[in-house]
Amino acid sequence: QVQLVESGGGLVQPGGSLRLSCAVSGNIFSINAMGWYRQAPGKQRELVASINSGGRTNYVDSVKGRFTISRDNAKNTVYLQMKSLKPEDTAVYYCNAAVQAMRVLYEHDYWGQGTQVTVSS
Repeated sequence: QVQLVESGGGLVQPGGSLRLSCAVSGNIFSINAMGWYRQAPGKQRELVASINSGGRTNYVDSVKGRFTISRDNAKNTVYLQMKSLKPEDTAVYYCNAAVQAMRVLYEHDYWGQGTQVTVSS
């Protein structure tokens, strides 16, 4: 089975920075797209940033220029560097990875446990 473990969340003041990490482990053949989602209370979960196997990235408009997604394929880890944080960035952040397991034909989406990011003065 495949597991995703997140770390790096916490409380930060507006204008501050945090870096989230998500490490994938288990019966991995390959990892394709990876991404970060967030969900605030009373709101739908939204895709914040994604990165495909070739390193191409996409961002939701509200974080463009402030957040950077990256991946370390040797460590099976995806990162989200968050700068110039705003109160509206407050949410639970979830990592996602499309993983093809050993001896399995199709890829499957796996999710991290979520990590709380709170931006408050």
